[in-house]
Amino acid sequence: MGSIDKYIFRTTLASFALILVSLTGVIWITQALRGIDLMTSQGQTIVTFLGITGLVIPALVLIIAPIALMIAISHTLNKLATDSEIIVMNAAGFSPFRLFRPFFYATCVVALLVAFIASYMAPDGMRRIKQWDAEITADVLTNILQPGRFAQLDQNLTIRIRERQPGGILAGIFVDDRRDPKERITIIADHGTILKNESGSYLVLEDGNLERFEAGKRDPALVAFGRYAFDMSKFSKGRDFTLGIRERYIWELLSPSPEDPVYQQLPGQFRAELHDRFLAPLYPFAFAALTFAFLGTPRTTRQSRNFSIGGSIIAVFGLRMAGFACSVLTVKQPLAALVQYLMLFAAIGGGMWMILAGVVVEPPAALMEAINRSNERILRLFGRPAAA
Repeated sequence: MGSIDKYIFRTTLASFALILVSLTGVIWITQALRGIDLMTSQGQTIVTFLGITGLVIPALVLIIAPIALMIAISHTLNKLATDSEIIVMNAAGFSPFRLFRPFFYATCVVALLVAFIASYMAPDGMRRIKQWDAEITADVLTNILQPGRFAQLDQNLTIRIRERQPGGILAGIFVDDRRDPKERITIIADHGTILKNESGSYLVLEDGNLERFEAGKRDPALVAFGRYAFDMSKFSKGRDFTLGIRERYIWELLSPSPEDPVYQQLPGQFRAELHDRFLAPLYPFAFAALTFAFLGTPRTTRQSRNFSIGGSIIAVFGLRMAGFACSVLTVKQPLAALVQYLMLFAAIGGGMWMILAGVVVEPPAALMEAINRSNERILRLFGRPAAA
């Protein structure tokens, strides 16, 4: 790879990384705001909140990466054109196809990233989200213990908390335990936290009093404690969950078990998801070929690039929307997947033909004449009056 190729390759990938992080961050924030109730109503910590919402990032990158690549290639080509570098390279003997080579290398890097995310990272993240959500939903300490309410966890066990504070702290805890017929235990603590480890789940109480009424005794036993662990393992059991289609790895989609109830019920969605995983790495190549075909040919500073930019945007987004439509149709019509493959290969082939032929995308002359006539009419109607 020569110095010019390295320069274009680095510039494209740097722009791609910046655009990918920016777009993913903006969309992630909008998705994360939907899960803000994890910290409010369910009392989860900021670590849990960021962990669950952060697992959706690979799925977002899977969709955003090809679009970010298109924007990065457009930015790099516009920069080269503004500095007249494309014209200089063309005069030095660089054909459009030769100039496309460093962009192709950058596209290969993006395609490998997308392939890895589609086959492993995105389903793994979605699987962890489902597992984490099942654990939170099944945890009685999170869902039943609501501030200001007496929660009867068992027939003779009642717990009340005054409020949930940041960091998972429970303030104003009252426990009334009558499960042992020989004694009754009443606990009042200033605050406490939930501790989970290999041995179980515990409500760790701090700065409180324990009052024990034993059968046959007249006076209760009162104990002041600084720290006391109340066993809650019985009420924090895990919950089984069924993996959806998006949570399956690509090898699980390739050979699903015939006894899988989800596969038996939705075989068409398995097929559509599998083809989407295969097609995901092809979109960067299609987007790169179309973008370069519209913007990569040499132009003078007098030639406008606006029409080419608009044409590339329409072509890329039209291709992506058609891909989404084919994915939906694949659920019921297997031939729709073949249409999507043909559509992508046609886009790549058409873009490469335009690059090899050196086709310059310019607006039709009739369109430019109509625009000029319209501008002249506007100037006549709203133009400044001549000075006296």
